[in-house]
Amino acid sequence: MLPETERWLTTRSWSLSDRPLHRILAAKRATNQTVSVVLPALNEEETVGDIVAVIRHDLMHQVPLVDEIVVVDSGSTDRTSQVAAAAGARVVHRDDILPRIPAVPGKGEVLWRSLLVTTGDIVCFVDADLREFSSDFVSGIVGPLLTDPGVDLVKAMYDRPLGTESALPGAGRRAGQGGRVTELMARPLLNMHWPQLAGFVQPLGGEYAARRGLLEQLPFPVGYGVELGMLVDALHLVGLDALAQVDVGVRKHRHQDGQALGRMAAAIYRTAQLRLARGHLIRPSLTQFERSGDGFEPRTYSVDTEERPPMAEIAEYATRKVA
Repeated sequence: MLPETERWLTTRSWSLSDRPLHRILAAKRATNQTVSVVLPALNEEETVGDIVAVIRHDLMHQVPLVDEIVVVDSGSTDRTSQVAAAAGARVVHRDDILPRIPAVPGKGEVLWRSLLVTTGDIVCFVDADLREFSSDFVSGIVGPLLTDPGVDLVKAMYDRPLGTESALPGAGRRAGQGGRVTELMARPLLNMHWPQLAGFVQPLGGEYAARRGLLEQLPFPVGYGVELGMLVDALHLVGLDALAQVDVGVRKHRHQDGQALGRMAAAIYRTAQLRLARGHLIRPSLTQFERSGDGFEPRTYSVDTEERPPMAEIAEYATRKVA
């Protein structure tokens, strides 16, 4: 590990106890900053309501840390929108945001568009499939942004057990085994090509917070490459010391099967490739195989090849800021 990264680990990696809630609230009052929480959601009716309810109870009703909770529905076919609204979130459909630019499927697309329908000085992203959710995920990663003006982006770090709800037969509950794409794709890429970022425990984690002023300057890969792309681009834009991570404990969520993870890994590799060379993608697709009655049948999937420009370049966003 680079000496710079080792130093960063001692100065920019924190635990929840480093910033008690009363200190975070005092900093929020002193700086008059506002906080938006965004949940990108696709068919998450089983979990999204509980997450919204916990945030509202702990961080809006008991203490005034969060100013708004917005669930951006990216085309759910279940009751995600209704459940989220009933729990107290403002629900916005992806296709209703910036309609002049047709939406494409993908998590990054939803996060990018959320900047147009939120108002917080600090934007906190939380995945909508978390189980046994704790509001520490929000207060932990928002805290450094409120208390330290030199920090621009904070990622949560945590254990990811490969639990009994995993799609893998007989997986059991194995601590720390849930981040398979992180260990097999993202971590090797970062260590080899961006070693300054090698200290991030969960570089692909979906729980992170950042200043709006940073987010609006970043391009957003439309798919699963958004987290890696954001880290790399933020490093180049604001430097390593403006990035941080906070230990929030354990993250439990639904796990995907191996083929879904393969498609995720391909998107992440493509995101890294563009940032390494900004070169031409020869074949932005991935072929996988499924057994059928006659043997193995190929299935080819396109790899996300689109990125949204920095939101600061979008006319509607600039107009909103002036207004």
